[in-house]
Amino acid sequence: MRLRFVFITGTDTGVGKTVLTSMLARHLRERGVSVAALKPICSGGRSDARALRAALDGALTLDEINPWHFSAPLAPLLAARREHRRVDLTEVLAHLRNVQRRFDVVLVEGAGGLLSPLGEAFNARDLIGASRAVPIVVCTNRLGVVNHALLTIEALPRVFAHRAAVVLMSPRRPNLASRTNPRLLAGILGSDRVHDFPWLLSVNSSRQPVASIRVRQVLESLKAGLTG
Repeated sequence: MRLRFVFITGTDTGVGKTVLTSMLARHLRERGVSVAALKPICSGGRSDARALRAALDGALTLDEINPWHFSAPLAPLLAARREHRRVDLTEVLAHLRNVQRRFDVVLVEGAGGLLSPLGEAFNARDLIGASRAVPIVVCTNRLGVVNHALLTIEALPRVFAHRAAVVLMSPRRPNLASRTNPRLLAGILGSDRVHDFPWLLSVNSSRQPVASIRVRQVLESLKAGLTG
């Protein structure tokens, strides 16, 4: 089955969602796949959206990638209210579907963690369910991540939870926790669903051989989740 929407969420903000989304976009583009990468909603700056635009080599404008953006570095719902604006789920879904008509695969990056409020009465979990996206949960590979990852998986809509891949972003200097977390999570969720990435300083690190292999494995596991 062809992937249509892939939603990249996380256990928190700053865990590596944009790096992973950019890597996935570059990997697919290099293999001739028509791919879009969106961060529909953001607050506190548009650097993530600009990184996605660079990964797409300008295939989409900044405003197509990121239609809703707010200045305050707060949860998007609060940042929007400070500007007397609102974001509704139906509008975001309409934008995703309009973009999807032009591309084979649409990567959608959330803002903050899975349950962080994105707009009026909705969050990333609601977007995943409404768009029927295959989820990826990105986590910082550190002490405590097993609990954070499992709680996030548990919070996903049940029909999507068994499809979700977990990506652990390793620290610059691995420690005992980061070395043992992947195996523990793989024993709980299944080895095909858990992927540990090496330290990645930027999206350009995606050209590291190990990182390239991991990106391919993530995509393969998502397809297996759709057909399994």
